[in-house]
Amino acid sequence: MSEDRPDQGESIDLVARFRAYESVKAVLENDHDVERGPAAARSVVTTVLEESGVDGLAEVAVELSLRLASALERTAGDQGLAAVDLAEVWFVD
Repeated sequence: MSEDRPDQGESIDLVARFRAYESVKAVLENDHDVERGPAAARSVVTTVLEESGVDGLAEVAVELSLRLASALERTAGDQGLAAVDLAEVWFVD
């Protein structure tokens, strides 16, 4: 892999990474409240849209996807499953 290209689990856009973290943290900090968690995450996403537009929002979505894929790969490996199979259980079933 080239030194100037990040691997799949790493993003070039540090702002997108931070905003993705803020969104996830907002949900985790409010996981006891089914309405507050998503509302807090929506607030972060709305801020990204206002500050960075659709392109910034797309960067955050890509960052979240990369981080989630990495977490799924680790979790699936621990359980002896293929990551795509675990993703299907989480998102499709």
